[in-house]
Amino acid sequence: MKKFIILALFAAMMAQPACSQVKTPSFDEVLTTRRSIRNYDATKKISEQEVRRLMEAVQEAPSWANQQPTKYYVAISPEKVAAVQDLVGGNKQRILGAPVLIVSTYERGKSGFFQGNPANEVGDGWGAYDNGLSNCYLVLKARAMGFDTLIMGMRDADKLRQLFSIPSEETVMAVIALGYRAAQPVQPRHRQLDDMVKFY
Repeated sequence: MKKFIILALFAAMMAQPACSQVKTPSFDEVLTTRRSIRNYDATKKISEQEVRRLMEAVQEAPSWANQQPTKYYVAISPEKVAAVQDLVGGNKQRILGAPVLIVSTYERGKSGFFQGNPANEVGDGWGAYDNGLSNCYLVLKARAMGFDTLIMGMRDADKLRQLFSIPSEETVMAVIALGYRAAQPVQPRHRQLDDMVKFY
């Protein structure tokens, strides 16, 4: 009798909807809810394990001939985060609540090159292009995980290079804030589709 009751309880539990589980957003929801966030909730933290999971997804980003030129330097300790905050110019006040700051770089001379020579006139611009693709994967996966981001081009590249011992053959591109939005941002107005897409 006891065994029957236990089995019945287990069956009932399995039949209940998993209301406590976090709903995974659709890809369209990720695209439409991602915003450049300039106000973070300082009470919410992000673990190294969560950042590693995020970066594993970023590894799937495409790159020229699979050169994978993008590198990331993650400030997650309070000391490193504070140090990077001082190197992003006017964005410092906007990211004070972000628990993680990520420096994005790319290795020159890899993407856009064939046998050591530029494959076309863009040259090392392809490294920046691949870096942008990787960063795109980062901000979209971050949103899918419930995080928010801000990509910052205002940064002191020389001091960041010293802070993280970034090799000279890498170009420092951006600093990316990672955290949780403190308020819902206003959706920006987009250009008309025909202003950016031409069909022939």
